[in-house]
Amino acid sequence: MRNWYHIFPKNTGLSLYAWIIFCILPFYFIFRSSSPLEVVFGMMMIVLFFVTYRLSFIKRGWTVYVSVGIEMAISIGMTLYFGYVYFSLFLAFFIGNIQHRSGFITIYIVHLVTTIAAVTAGFFIQSEIFVTQLPFIMITVIGVILIPVNLHDRNKREQLENQLENANKKISQLIVIEERERIARDLHDTLGQKLSLIGLKSDLAGKLLERNVDAAKNEIQDIHQTARTALKEVRDMVSDMRSAKLADEIVRVRQVIRAAEMDFQLIGNPNLSDTTPMVENVLSMCLKEAVTNIVKHSNATVCRVVIKQIPDKIMLNVCDNGKGTSEKINLFSGNGIRGIKERLEFVNGKLKIDVEKGTTLRIQVPNVLKGNPPLTGQAPSVREVKR
Repeated sequence: MRNWYHIFPKNTGLSLYAWIIFCILPFYFIFRSSSPLEVVFGMMMIVLFFVTYRLSFIKRGWTVYVSVGIEMAISIGMTLYFGYVYFSLFLAFFIGNIQHRSGFITIYIVHLVTTIAAVTAGFFIQSEIFVTQLPFIMITVIGVILIPVNLHDRNKREQLENQLENANKKISQLIVIEERERIARDLHDTLGQKLSLIGLKSDLAGKLLERNVDAAKNEIQDIHQTARTALKEVRDMVSDMRSAKLADEIVRVRQVIRAAEMDFQLIGNPNLSDTTPMVENVLSMCLKEAVTNIVKHSNATVCRVVIKQIPDKIMLNVCDNGKGTSEKINLFSGNGIRGIKERLEFVNGKLKIDVEKGTTLRIQVPNVLKGNPPLTGQAPSVREVKR
């Protein structure tokens, strides 16, 4: 439930004290009237306005529109009878918080038309009072025109930013789940076959101990070698899971290319700035896969890596001067390219392969800045008004 002071609009450029003054001012206009009956009538209208205004924040559905209609009628009455036009500002801020588009447009137009009509009629009915406060009346009319539209757009933007933040959180959760499934698959593929083989050979070695000791020793040696192989594969897999820097991967790639008796060329800076570790790790693993394919399949003499970072994306091109043919693409359609595509899917990246004059892998990923604060709007919290 809102506290009493939450009926005053927030983030409007006016302090709470200014809004309190707007609440006190109508009493000044009322007490200028000489008739006690007029004073009582005016005070009743003020109390009714603020009670209805308070209820409009609590009500839902069609009752909200009824409350706004009562407030408009009171605002028009105060304008025509006492020359007080500033209740229309309270209504303008409330209307800006209506999220339902058709309801917002309808109430906005009705409020704008009635306010302008009441102010125009007020110049004939309360000409002296209106002339003395003409600048403030003009500011009020401009506020009635601009404030609801500005608040409505700002609240919509805040809602979209919150939805985007929630979507990013869900994407992060899905990435974690997908990565866990990938790790589970890798562990199953790495250890499942090896452990099954160890179990079978252990049974066989147990049976051979009484009949053929030498054969049993060979089986035990095979078990030992299989266990060492499985351990090495698990260690390699864990090493791949660790976050890799692109600059460090460039050093390793340079060594691999030179060992393959190829010329290595680097264009661009591998030290990425303001990039998340996840994006940099994906780029490093993609570069590793691409260079492995070049060494195995390209028969190239030159490998060139081009790195370009701009504010909204990072581009990584891996080129060679080998046999860029459709046959090579078929070779690439195996685990290497498939692994690159799967990794890029985690970060909404793209992969394009050109086979003219060699092969070029064009990798592009969005540049998610490191340490960005969560998207939070500065507008006041908004309650959606339903049909």
